Formats: sequence, C-alpha cells, structure tokens
Amino acid sequence: MNLRKFRRNDPDVNLTPLIDVVFLLLIFFMVSTTFNRQNEISVNLPKASTDLSTAKDDPLTIAIDAQGRYYVNNREVVNTQAATLKRAVKLAASDREDPPLIISADANTPHQAVVTAMDVVRQLGFMHLSIATQTQRDTP
Repeated sequence: MNLRKFRRNDPDVNLTPLIDVVFLLLIFFMVSTTFNRQNEISVNLPKASTDLSTAKDDPLTIAIDAQGRYYVNNREVVNTQAATLKRAVKLAASDREDPPLIISADANTPHQAVVTAMDVVRQLGFMHLSIATQTQRDTP
C-alpha cells in the first residue's frame, strides 16, 4: 500500500467577493447621496397685494412673451440668446450700479426663458430683482 502523506492545506480566504461588495456599496452610496445646492440668484418674491411700492429709481423691466422673446424697457431684444439679453440689459442700465429690476413673464412663457433672464441679471450683479404677478380676485 502506498501511503501518502496528506498534507493539510491551510484555509484560504478569497477576498475578491468582499472587495466586490465593498465597491458596490460605495457606488450605491455615491449615486444615492443628495447634495445641497446653494441658489446663486437672490430673488425678492413679490407679495400679491394691491399695495404699490414706490421706488426712488426708475425700475428696469424685462418682459418675456409667450414665445420666449425678451423686451427690455418695452424694446424688443434682437434674439433670445443670453449674451444679447445681457448686452441689452447693460445698455438699458447705463451707469446705474444696481437698479431695481422687474421681470414680468407671460403665464405661458417657457421656464427656460425666465431662468435665462434671471441668470443674466445675476451675472450683471443686480441684486434687487422682483417678479411681477397679478392679484387674484375672489370669484364667486
């Protein structure tokens, strides 16, 4: 009979599945984590009341129609690009540092047009921004 010496193997721990699980957990937490975003545009939301506020300066107005076209102080802007709107607002503001600004948009205006106008105002450093609203009357 051939007696072989059986050598007992030491237990071997395979770390590959453990590493895979750790990486999957890491990816899961990275994807599912939400981060707080700070708004860069400071907006004074108007109160929908009948009170009219009196301002020292003549306010600068940006109107946006239902098709997303811009009007700065009732003058139509050539196109709807942000750079063109920025030049028009800067020209209308002339040498005033931070004039009061009113954005009035049609109810059917694309959301992107309003966001673009607000971003242009922020880039120019204007801080006194109001959004025009209509007062709701009680209907019977």
